[in-house]
Amino acid sequence: MSGLIGRKVGMTSLFDENGKNIPCTVIEAGPCVVTQVRTEEVDGYSALQLGFDDKAEKRTNKALQGHFKKAGTSAKKKVVEFQGFEEEHKLGDEITVELFTEGEFVDVSATSKGKGFQGVVKRHGFAGVGQATHGQHNRLRAPGSIGAASYPARVFKGMRMAGRMGGEKVTVQNLRVLKVVPEKNLLVVKGCVPGHKNAYVIIQK
Repeated sequence: MSGLIGRKVGMTSLFDENGKNIPCTVIEAGPCVVTQVRTEEVDGYSALQLGFDDKAEKRTNKALQGHFKKAGTSAKKKVVEFQGFEEEHKLGDEITVELFTEGEFVDVSATSKGKGFQGVVKRHGFAGVGQATHGQHNRLRAPGSIGAASYPARVFKGMRMAGRMGGEKVTVQNLRVLKVVPEKNLLVVKGCVPGHKNAYVIIQK
C-alpha cells in the first residue's frame, strides 16, 4: 500500500455538518523524499523507500550519508519502504500530504505508549474480586488460579498474566480522512492513533 511517514501532533475535535462533535488526530504527514527506488529487475520487487525528518550529519554514519547523498537530500531520521504507488517516482522526488484526499480511509501504524509492568486488571481487563467480602483483604486485583491440578501439572502457554504492557507496533485500520491541509503538511483523521505526541507514524492508503 502506498503511504507516507508522519509525526503525531496531538488530538482535537471537529464538528460535522450535523453538529456532531468528532474526536480526531492531527498528523504532520511528510513531505517525504524518495531515498531509494526498488525494482523487479534488481531487487525482485517494486517499492519506494521514503525518508522523513532531517537529521544532523554528524549523527549519521558514512554509509548512510552516501545513501542520502545519492538521492540528493539531507540525512533523514526515519526511513520506510512503501509499495503500490500508482505514479512513477524518481530518486529525490518529494511526496507530500496531497497523496491523500478528504473522505478516504487510511491505516495508521505506530509504536504504542509503553506502560511498564502492569497487573492483569489493567493489562487484560480482569474484573478482580470486586467487593472485599468473605474475608478478602488483599485479593482485589489478583489474577486468581492459573493452573489445573496434578494433570496437566503445568501452566499453558499464552496464559494471561501480569507483565510488560505497551511499547508494541499497533495498526489502527480504516480511519477516515477529515481534512487535508497541504500548506502546513497536516492530515486530520477521525479517532485516535497509537503513540505519544511527536511519535513517528506510518499512514497507508
